[in-house]
Amino acid sequence: MAKTKTQFVCSECGYASGKWSGQCPSCGSWNTMTEEMVTPAPQGAVRPASVPGRIVTFDKIPLESGKRFKTGIGEFDRVLGGGVVSGGVTLAAGEPGIGKSTLFLQIAKSLTAYGNVLYVSGEESPSQVKMRAKRLGIEDNIYLMAETEVGSILAGTEQLSPKFLIVDSIQTLYDASLSSAPGSVGQVRGCASRITQAAKHMGIAVFIVGHVTKEGAIAGPRVLEHIVDTVLYFEGERTSNLRILRAVKNRFGSTDEIGVFEMRDAGVMEVKNPTMLFEGDFGQDMSGVSIFAATQGTRPMLLEMQALCAHTQLNIPRRLVSGIDQNRLYMVCAVLEKKIGLKLYQQDIFINVAGGIRVREHAADLAMAVSIVSSLRNLGLPRDTAFIGEVGLSGEIRHVTQLSRRISECEKMGIRRVFVPKTSLERGASYGIQVEGMNTLSDVLARAF
Repeated sequence: MAKTKTQFVCSECGYASGKWSGQCPSCGSWNTMTEEMVTPAPQGAVRPASVPGRIVTFDKIPLESGKRFKTGIGEFDRVLGGGVVSGGVTLAAGEPGIGKSTLFLQIAKSLTAYGNVLYVSGEESPSQVKMRAKRLGIEDNIYLMAETEVGSILAGTEQLSPKFLIVDSIQTLYDASLSSAPGSVGQVRGCASRITQAAKHMGIAVFIVGHVTKEGAIAGPRVLEHIVDTVLYFEGERTSNLRILRAVKNRFGSTDEIGVFEMRDAGVMEVKNPTMLFEGDFGQDMSGVSIFAATQGTRPMLLEMQALCAHTQLNIPRRLVSGIDQNRLYMVCAVLEKKIGLKLYQQDIFINVAGGIRVREHAADLAMAVSIVSSLRNLGLPRDTAFIGEVGLSGEIRHVTQLSRRISECEKMGIRRVFVPKTSLERGASYGIQVEGMNTLSDVLARAF
């Protein structure tokens, strides 16, 4: 009998070593080496002969119709690029308790209109799943399997031949042919690979639910995101009912698309007009609060940038952010000190994007800078004015993409004046609101107050 040995595998690149190290020798990542048990093949074992793969030319390959299945949940279909694609594998990850199982039970209900749906639960018993379905008002004929061995799951799937398969979650599955424990790097990689191959072979759409680490990354090897077609992150604060579904990879649609949902007693409900949710209407000008038009994928929306400057006695003032990259705050503060002449070294600065949404684009720099100046000088900003633009290190306002779409959203939501980069204005373009093209940050500050 072959003796079981221990090896350490990098969760980022899959590099295997006989001893542990703090840094992976292959990719250089820190603290990614995880222990696995490996049973080598017995000596003298004969490997089966490989069968040559099928080789065809492009003209002999039939084109797929590209039909998409609408779930009826508009925000979810938007994130996927228009609907569910046959044979596509989608990985959806989020923190425990964020509402992943609830969302995909609702999706399973919607997809029963097109064919059989198999829901595989590796974390809950059938009675527990039924209790959640009853609370959500789901009485449809959804097929349920409580199983964790991937071979048994695929055998049952092949027997039923469903159009859609939902696996909740990938971290609970294991492959009996592998000796490592469920949830380990090898098991997660092996199970995901087998499920993906089966999906392509049988032509069924698969949704794989996964968990995230405390750092926010998907638990398991990095290669897991490369195996699947679409990667979704289900985000939200536990203290808020707001949920954001974000696409970071999509072979069938645009990336960085978001869907906005709200947790209610009846389940996860879509928010069809998220701008109304994020942008508050206080009826008067407020210091430290500005409006900017962001784009999330193909969707424009108005968001509220809040800034608070408070005098501090600390030698090193604090710079705290929520919803935006902290490095952008450092850069904007440096520009305000160097180019505008503000004294921020005795000020604690707090930045918050209202609504709990995270902004990943640099077009919010101008709104952040204006909010800081407004809070520092205690000057109110007009609620009917928006700010769009990236701030450069020389204090210039740099070009942003999708400007016309942003301005259209501002016009629709009642904004009367928008400050934008002058370089982004199209020659001869006309707008229904006042659009002011600016070259520098000092020009914006001179006209905004």
